[in-house]
Order: sequence, then structure tokens, then C-alpha cells
Amino acid sequence: MLTTFFLVVHTLIALALVGVILLQKSEGGGLGIGGGTGGGLMTARGAANLLTRSTSVLAAMFVGTSILLAVLAAGNSGPKKVDTSLARTATAPATPPAGSGAPAAPLPGLPGAPAPAAAPAAAPATPPADAGVPLAR
Repeated sequence: MLTTFFLVVHTLIALALVGVILLQKSEGGGLGIGGGTGGGLMTARGAANLLTRSTSVLAAMFVGTSILLAVLAAGNSGPKKVDTSLARTATAPATPPAGSGAPAAPLPGLPGAPAPAAAPAAAPATPPADAGVPLAR
């Protein structure tokens, strides 16, 4: 809950920082709020000082919330219990029961193992004429 709050605050600070940076007048022009005349609400020099200070404060807040979110994320990284409710259970290989008297067959590829059987014959490419479901007309 606390992490979500700080994440929202961090996002708002980031948006404000982008807005303040775009308002600053630069060599490329920018979206500047200080007009060319001196009779406006704010002079060009006053606007530049306000925007510079606002940028500094917002940047410090952005870095601070970034560090805070990193600390909160590191605090939540403790050991967690693994949910094994959907895990498959291991099954033992099929071996004859202990009292059946049949010896267990050795694994293929090991010395003493029987040679692999020939591959089964391929199925015919076309089914017999009498097989299948009659077609409706």
C-alpha cells in the first residue's frame, strides 16, 4: 500500500519535472512563458529563476523518491514460500512388483540391454474403402 502511494507521487513528480523542463527557454526556443515585453505578469529573468529553482526542487524530489522506492523494493525481496499446489508429482518408473519373480529389464543403451526392436510398419496412406463414415448428400 505504501509502495503504491510513493509510486503515484513519483509519477506525478516526473510529469511535473518534464513540464517544467519544457517550459524553460533554451537556444531552440522551448515553450517559454517569459514574453519579449517587460510589462507581463512575470519578467523573463524572474521566470527563468522560478523555473530553474522549480527544476532543482523537482529533480531532488525525483531522486529522493527513486531511492525510497528502491529501498522499499529491496525490503520486499525476502524469502517467499513457493506455491506447490500445481506442481506435478514424480512417478516411479514402471517396474514389476517385488514378489512377481520377473527380473527388471535393463535400460536401453547400457551393456547387456536388448537391442531395440525394429520400427513398426508405417500406416497405409489411404484408408480402406469400407472404413469411415458415409457422407451425407
